[in-house]
Amino acid sequence: MVAPAPAASEERVLDRGCPLPLPAPRGALSAALLDLLQGSVDTERAEAFHDDVARALTARDRATSVVEDDDLQLTLFCLYELHYRGIAGVTDDWEWSPVLLAARERLEALFEAELRARVDVPALPEPVASSVAAALFTLAAQDSGPSIARYVAKDATDDQLRELLVQRSVYQLKEADPHTWAVPRLAGAPKAALVEIQTDEYGGGRPERMHSALFAAAMRGTGLDDTYGAYVDAVPSWTLAALNMMSMFGLHRRLRGAIVGHLAAFEMTSSIPNRLYGNGFRRHGYDETVTRYFDEHVEADAVHEQIAGRDLAGRLAEQDPALLDDIMFGAAACLTVDGWAAAHVLGCWTAGTTSLRSRTDA
Repeated sequence: MVAPAPAASEERVLDRGCPLPLPAPRGALSAALLDLLQGSVDTERAEAFHDDVARALTARDRATSVVEDDDLQLTLFCLYELHYRGIAGVTDDWEWSPVLLAARERLEALFEAELRARVDVPALPEPVASSVAAALFTLAAQDSGPSIARYVAKDATDDQLRELLVQRSVYQLKEADPHTWAVPRLAGAPKAALVEIQTDEYGGGRPERMHSALFAAAMRGTGLDDTYGAYVDAVPSWTLAALNMMSMFGLHRRLRGAIVGHLAAFEMTSSIPNRLYGNGFRRHGYDETVTRYFDEHVEADAVHEQIAGRDLAGRLAEQDPALLDDIMFGAAACLTVDGWAAAHVLGCWTAGTTSLRSRTDA
C-alpha cells in the first residue's frame, strides 16, 4: 500500500519550484556521487568520482542491462537533475563541473549504446512531412507493448491506481521540461510547432492549468504527496531509465532528432490511454479533481499528435534529412522503453505484488 501524504496547506496547491529531495543511494556509484555533491565543488574529489565511474564501467558485467541497473540509472538521474531544479543541499556550482560532465558522458555512452542495440527502428520514410507523419503514426499503431491503460480501466485496484501515480510522478511533475530543451535547437516551422505544443503543456500562461499542476492535483486527490521528487526512492530503474532517456535526448544538440521523434510518439500514444486512465479512476469513485489531468490529455493530445507528426517531426526531416534516422529512432525508443516499464508494472500487478521498490518507501 502506498503511504498517504502529509497534510498539505493551501499554499502548496501550486508548485513553488522546490528542488529534488536528496535521494537514497542504490549502490556504490550513486553513493559516491551523492556524497560528492553534498560538499563544495572540489575538482580533486570530482576526479576521484570520475575514476570510480571509469573503473565501474570497465568491471561491469556486460550481460547486465543498463536499463535494469538501479545504481547507474539513479546516478544518471541525479547528474541530469543538476540541469533541472537541482537537489536539496547541493550547490548549483556543480551543474557545469567539467569533471562531472565527463563522468556523465561515459554513463550516457553506455546507455545510448544499449538503446541503439536493442531498439528496432523501422525503415525510413521519404524526408517529406506527410511521409514522416504517416510512418510515425504507423509505428505508434503497431506498438505491441503491454497496455497498462486497459488494465487500469477495468481491473486495477485502488492501491494500484495510486502506484500508477507514484510511478508517473517522477516525470509528470516536470512534464514537458525534457522536450523543451529542444526549442533553441530548432528553427522555423519545427520550432513554432514545438512551442505550440509546449505552450499547452505549460497551461497557456495559467500556472493552475500546467499539466504538471493538474497531475499534482490528481496526486493530492488520491492522498499522495505531490512534492516534486517525493517518490524517487520508490520507483524502479525502468521508470528512471524512461526519464533519463528523455533528458539525454533533450540535453544533446546532436540528438535533437531523437527528442523530436520521442515527443511525436509520446503524443501519438497518449489520447486513448488517458481516456482509459480517467475511466479507471472514475470506476473507483474519484472526482474531477483527480480525473482532470487525464481528461485534459484526451483532447489536447489528439491535437498535439497531428502537430508533432507533420509540423514538428515532418518539417524537421524536410529541413535536415540527415536527422530522419534519429527522428525514427527517438520514436521507436519511446515506445520500446515505455513498453519495458509497462511490462514491469503489469507483471508485478498481475502477480499480486507492488511495482515499487519498497512498500515502506512510498
